[in-house]
Amino acid sequence: MPTHTWQKSSYCGQGESCVHISATPTSVHLTESADPTQAVISATPAAFGALLRTLKLSRG
Repeated sequence: MPTHTWQKSSYCGQGESCVHISATPTSVHLTESADPTQAVISATPAAFGALLRTLKLSRG
């Protein structure tokens, strides 16, 4: 399994449950620190961008 350099979300509040992201030119990886399975979700940068745009629209 490749080694990722993880960055904690700037929206992470206090506590142990935080989203972490790791990106390369060809993929974006997400994990949640409190997940005991340490599952990683991977997507293309285009798909991740579409997710972010959709989330921003739903906040308005």
